[in-house]
Amino acid sequence: MSQGECVVKLHKPDADEKMFFFLCGVITSVPLTLFVTQFANSFLVGFGVFTATLVSSAVFAPLIEEFSKAFPLFYRHGETERSIFTLALFVGLGFGIVEMLTYVLLLGANPIVRLHGLFFHPASTAITAYGIATKRPLPFYLVAVILHFSNNFLALTNPFSIQFSTIIVAITVFTAWRLHGKTQEKFIN
Repeated sequence: MSQGECVVKLHKPDADEKMFFFLCGVITSVPLTLFVTQFANSFLVGFGVFTATLVSSAVFAPLIEEFSKAFPLFYRHGETERSIFTLALFVGLGFGIVEMLTYVLLLGANPIVRLHGLFFHPASTAITAYGIATKRPLPFYLVAVILHFSNNFLALTNPFSIQFSTIIVAITVFTAWRLHGKTQEKFIN
């Protein structure tokens, strides 16, 4: 090695780091989502109940949730594309578990109906993370938002929401899986 060169060791997240990012999904992404959603929903005062619910759930929620889940990933330095992708899965899983428990335990939702979030949230967060890793966060963030919008919109407006949600979740998981195949153990500057 010549003078001035440095050796960069590729980073692979260990169990503690994965747990940290899982907890980021729980204690950073969820409260940030709740806070921003409360603020955004204040703009819907005076709208009818259905319109306010539709805008809040299908427009505001995807924009806010996808940003909140990706937020902990932006501070990472010295990562590989694959490690950012992996950490995103843990953030999304933490978020998805809290969302599922909230709907089931506090709002009385059917646990089977809410199970899709445990697949959707890690996958959609990983899609955004791929954009972060490849230095193109906005287009991949928008893909995650559009998938999230589609899922929420169909859940509110379609009598066959479970079937359509399953299709949207499958598309999201498949997209994340394909993007994972494109990640490399390549250092991100």
